[in-house]
Amino acid sequence: MSVEHDMSHAYRIKPNTKVDLNAIDPKDTSGVGDVEKAHANLAELIEEINILQDRLYAEGKKSLLVILQGMDTSGKDGTVRGVFNATGPMGVTVQPFRQPCGEELMHDYLWRAHLAVPRKGTIGIFNRSHYEDVLVAKVRKLSPHNDIEKRYDQINAFEKMLVENGTVILKFMLHISKGEQGKRLQERLDHPDKRWKFQKADLDDRRDWKEFIQAYEVMLERCSTSYSPWHIIPSDHKWARNAAIADIVCDALRQMDPQYPQPTWKPSDFVID
Repeated sequence: MSVEHDMSHAYRIKPNTKVDLNAIDPKDTSGVGDVEKAHANLAELIEEINILQDRLYAEGKKSLLVILQGMDTSGKDGTVRGVFNATGPMGVTVQPFRQPCGEELMHDYLWRAHLAVPRKGTIGIFNRSHYEDVLVAKVRKLSPHNDIEKRYDQINAFEKMLVENGTVILKFMLHISKGEQGKRLQERLDHPDKRWKFQKADLDDRRDWKEFIQAYEVMLERCSTSYSPWHIIPSDHKWARNAAIADIVCDALRQMDPQYPQPTWKPSDFVID
């Protein structure tokens, strides 16, 4: 069951659109309804995603790449658990993108992303992604300005190549407020089982909140394309975030319409002793 008839368009950024994240309410739940309705729909959507993923795996002709970007605590890990935890593990891969090191630094910045692209028949989830190279790299000035400016077109070309070769791409910017982030960071400090997630760098990024928001806006404006659009997902409410993303993922799989391959033999040709 769809949470909204066309959830994808409700959150999608059209190409060449000016983006003002401050004008988008991170607490907005209007697209998914109240919490009870959202939870009920999410349960149905998760079940359907699992069924469609099984067909995608069996067919083995296309793949789905889900990209999750957002400020710290916006819910990238929570989205993976909340939307894909019931999906068959053979057909789903999750790739976290941390600070590049070792051999990764000996190649261009897209090399590690291309290595992690899901193979045909599978769903691949990028927890952060190649977009770190126009976000963190931009705010922290880790690369020359001219190099970063070139990357937007390079990323668009890379994603177009993937799409033209059978990979459907869904990109989600998990939009969280600074106030909600503060609450979630405090929870990491207060709860022993969450302290492992806390890093001092989270506070460094928080101090540069304005600069990161500006970097996200440029990224969304320049890399939301007709073939690989960005979706801005209000994420202050975890249940609303998961319901919206599940709906868009499920709708994309429906449109892909994977089918179980038909055997060249008849079941009646065989007898099991």
